[in-house]
Amino acid sequence: MAAATRAEVCVVACAEAWRGDGEILASPIGLVPTIAARLARATFAPDLLLSDGEAMLVQGTWAIGAPPPVVEGWIPYRAVFDLIYGGRRHVMMGPSQIDRYGNANISAIGDFARPTVQLLGVRGAPGNTVHHPTSYWVPRHSPRSFVAEVDMVSGVGYDRAAAAGPEVTRYHEVRRVVSNLGVFDFDTPDRRMRLISTHPGVTVEQVRAATGFDIAAADDVPATRLPTDAELRLIREVIDPRQARDREVPG
Repeated sequence: MAAATRAEVCVVACAEAWRGDGEILASPIGLVPTIAARLARATFAPDLLLSDGEAMLVQGTWAIGAPPPVVEGWIPYRAVFDLIYGGRRHVMMGPSQIDRYGNANISAIGDFARPTVQLLGVRGAPGNTVHHPTSYWVPRHSPRSFVAEVDMVSGVGYDRAAAAGPEVTRYHEVRRVVSNLGVFDFDTPDRRMRLISTHPGVTVEQVRAATGFDIAAADDVPATRLPTDAELRLIREVIDPRQARDREVPG
């Protein structure tokens, strides 16, 4: 197989967020997370539940833009809330801003009373972050996306969860952040974001320069793992044969 591209490394890094989750609903939002969730279920996380993006649970591994091969169940909108409140879901969202404690903004840029940019709105982000695992995918890592303080808190980070008390922290988990430069978690004493791997060809210094706050990192940060040949075949030949991933993450 030809060497993995940056986009394919990002897909595998996102897929790893669902490793070990068992039989829960995986809710990928966006292109790379969707490829990643399908890859995870096809390889190391076979018990994941995936939907068609609307109201059907589906079997198999299928291409972006194509219909799923087998419908195995119905999951109407109201039933999603049962999974959310029961913690049987892991969503990967795409924030416009994220800060050092994992607070995420998908609502508005600038003063909330008169924003310079109107985004999606808060949507389900608060409930997601306080009820079940949440991860994030940021395709363009820069000081504009990794910020010292988000303009509007949509997804709850570790500092605000702690301030709200045990009713919020009980199930709160921001598990992973994956960007086009590296992979991050919050496994630090004060729950600040930590760089746990850099993608091949990226240095720790490049990550720090592209981040709007001081990010924690070990003295020797490893490289993000490369896709296996089997994973590359699934990505290239089955899930994303039209290479849409390369438009989201240029080589």
